[in-house]
Amino acid sequence: MKSKEVSIRNIYIFMGICVFIIDTIFLLCIFLFTGNIIVSLIIAMFFLINLAWVVCFFILLHRKLVQFTDDICHSMDLMIRGEEQPKSALYEETLLARINHRLIRLYEISNENRSIISNEKNILQELISDISHQTKTPIANLKLMYSIMLEGDLSKEKRIELLRSMAGQLDKLDFLMQAMIKTSRLEAGVIVLEKKKYSIYETLADALGAIVMQAEKKCITVTVDCDSNLMVPHDTKWTAEALFNILDNAVKYTPIGGRVDVSVTRWEMYTKIDIVDNGKGVSEPHQAEIFKRFYREEEVHEVPGIGIGLYIVRKIITLQGGYIKIASEVGKGTKFSVYLSNEQV
Repeated sequence: MKSKEVSIRNIYIFMGICVFIIDTIFLLCIFLFTGNIIVSLIIAMFFLINLAWVVCFFILLHRKLVQFTDDICHSMDLMIRGEEQPKSALYEETLLARINHRLIRLYEISNENRSIISNEKNILQELISDISHQTKTPIANLKLMYSIMLEGDLSKEKRIELLRSMAGQLDKLDFLMQAMIKTSRLEAGVIVLEKKKYSIYETLADALGAIVMQAEKKCITVTVDCDSNLMVPHDTKWTAEALFNILDNAVKYTPIGGRVDVSVTRWEMYTKIDIVDNGKGVSEPHQAEIFKRFYREEEVHEVPGIGIGLYIVRKIITLQGGYIKIASEVGKGTKFSVYLSNEQV
């Protein structure tokens, strides 16, 4: 029989038999050498008392091990069911105490992982719900336009108009999907932002380059006050994405002939980027809401957009150890202040 298949009970029996045989042989040797039966009986009594103590010791040890294994099994059952935390047993033995401590730590880690999985599941459900809600309208519009083109006797001009409308709905779906992919990748931690010392002027220039044409169409004046040699630790690609989203909103909600002013100030702990417009502004009750996913004010539903840009902005800035503030007054404009940490990670 292999040693790993031998039970603890069999080990106890084997050790007891070995002790008994050794004591018997020892007694016989003493009797043969001394020939004194009284001395032999006294030594035999001594051996019997010692044997009794050994038996008691093994019984107590066995009960202690049984109790400990029962506690472990109970704790593991609690872990499997996800119920209350197993109680810390005050074992005197260092080994048993260490095992019990590790078991409690394992339970805590298991609970933490279970909580993380639950949160990720909730985020995924919210994301799926948001995607379903946001894609419902453009898909319904596309189906309607397709049915009209398929069944109706339309002129060439009307068909071209419907095709352009369908193209617009497809662009909206594409933009929505790209935004949702960025959001989900940021939330899931698939994208890791890398902070490196880089010219904030160059990053800002990348963001401004994407809104120049839109600003020119509305005759909006854009001014920039930034030191071209200012180096700030940040992820250039994603920070440019965040700044573009703010600038895009500024141009979008600023009337024709308005202005957008950008300024960068170096502080000791942070570098502040102010983006100020003289557009419609945001009422105070809604200023905290605009950073939520898919939130849009009722007054701006006629303006193209899905309400996810500022949500992505806050996510990007926060992941870099920074934060964002808003100050706005209805009818006078809005000021977004982005604070990038100067600490190099």
